[in-house]
Amino acid sequence: MKNSEQNKNRAIFFDRDGTVTEEVGYVNDPNRLTLLPRAAKAIKLVNNSPFKAILTTNQAGVARGYFPESMVIKVNKWLETLLMIEGAFLDKIYYCPHHPETGKKPYRNKCNCRKPKPGMILKASRDFNLDLSTSYVIGDKLSDVEFAKNAGAMSIIVKSGYGKGELKLNRIDSSMRPLYIAEDLLEAVLWIFSQEGIETENRTVLL
Repeated sequence: MKNSEQNKNRAIFFDRDGTVTEEVGYVNDPNRLTLLPRAAKAIKLVNNSPFKAILTTNQAGVARGYFPESMVIKVNKWLETLLMIEGAFLDKIYYCPHHPETGKKPYRNKCNCRKPKPGMILKASRDFNLDLSTSYVIGDKLSDVEFAKNAGAMSIIVKSGYGKGELKLNRIDSSMRPLYIAEDLLEAVLWIFSQEGIETENRTVLL
């Protein structure tokens, strides 16, 4: 049976640091990773919706020599544990350990997976048979908006992490304007659901 747009999946892609977790700089130990308030609740809502919950994160600390790639895996597993405790989960985590100008090979690499290049999201599209044109990217940087645009997806910026500063300091032209600016991840997810006609429990209670 041939595949069609009608039977493709859809996803909401989350940035990690500053969007799902506290922005603390390079996370070189799992103990430095903390969920943002309401982030697990947001992801749990996605788990109970038609969307896949997928995380995409740049981790150039590997290329810079701040920590080994094994630490990224360890920290991401801790993130999954924190979410599991709250009854939420990620369908997949993709990360880029590269930097185009810093470090030693193989991590010094002009790759296609470092955001805002679309490599991670395109791999997810293949892995999950996604329709990217009806999928969303949520992040705290304008580079996440560019990431979404490069992959043909829709974008939302949250004011957590670097979001508030990015919005204040940068002039956003029409080509890089996100669909919506949310206070945090939960508001972003609820806005998506409102646009998609997805029923949730009382929005006022959630917010």
